[in-house]
Amino acid sequence: MILKMTNKDEDFYKYMGKFFGSRIVEKQTNDRIYDDPNKLWYIYINDEKPVAFVSIEKNTIKNIYTIKDKYLEQLLEEIISENKISSSIVTNLYLKIYQKCGFDFLKTENYKNFVVIYTSEIKEKKLDETHEIYDEHSKSAEQDSRLALV
Repeated sequence: MILKMTNKDEDFYKYMGKFFGSRIVEKQTNDRIYDDPNKLWYIYINDEKPVAFVSIEKNTIKNIYTIKDKYLEQLLEEIISENKISSSIVTNLYLKIYQKCGFDFLKTENYKNFVVIYTSEIKEKKLDETHEIYDEHSKSAEQDSRLALV
């Protein structure tokens, strides 16, 4: 079962409280988990216990943790189906799962413990924007060269 919660929900700390400040989770993920007020948490519950979670804020993935790949895969699939995820800096611990779920990696960034992930939809949008900028630049260069002929 997947729950969607914020830190304002009644049972939020019942499920997520043990993860905040957990040195075990921090050591595994190389990330600190905070209960920021604007995050939406997708929490995978198995046998009444949280076994994976992903937090998002403004369509950016913030925190990720799982004890089994299949739980994280299901969370990411649901998140992708409900949100247009922007490029996100996330722990590199789950690279294979990100790829399996359709994320690409920005290879120009160099983080020791993190990676920038994005969907191909984001890549296409950036390419379109770049193309539009190029087209506008080309048009203004054309106009400038025509004016120079006058």
